[in-house]
Amino acid sequence: MSEGIKLTDKEMRYISLFEAATGAEIIDCVEHGDLVVFVVGEGELPKVLAGRGFKIQNFSRMIKKKVKVVEYSPDPAKFIQNALQPAKLLEPVRITERADGRKMAVALVDPKYRAIAIGRAGRTIELVRFLAKRHHNIDHVIIR
Repeated sequence: MSEGIKLTDKEMRYISLFEAATGAEIIDCVEHGDLVVFVVGEGELPKVLAGRGFKIQNFSRMIKKKVKVVEYSPDPAKFIQNALQPAKLLEPVRITERADGRKMAVALVDPKYRAIAIGRAGRTIELVRFLAKRHHNIDHVIIR
């Protein structure tokens, strides 16, 4: 588990149930409205998606919330790309550091997938920004 990540009791229960249901190593869990986001270890996504995603569907019905799974990567650009899935990127995510020391990521998204990357009322990009800050200390993520 990443340093400094605080989980609620409910999120800890979600992690325990999801690990039991999928057999995957869970790094983080975030409850975001009617969505529960799980960050799984690197290379653990195939375990979660086995059986055409039935494990996720059953788990989603059990907790009565939507479920999103993001594969962790120690590379911040790859992690942000994973978090933006299923949106397609035109080029790799660029990470820059501003003069004041704050990190910023820029993702060039295919125009057809721009709405998916931003989400209804900006919820998806808000979630991506939260995860990027939480796991890689990136202060801002911009979709272009």
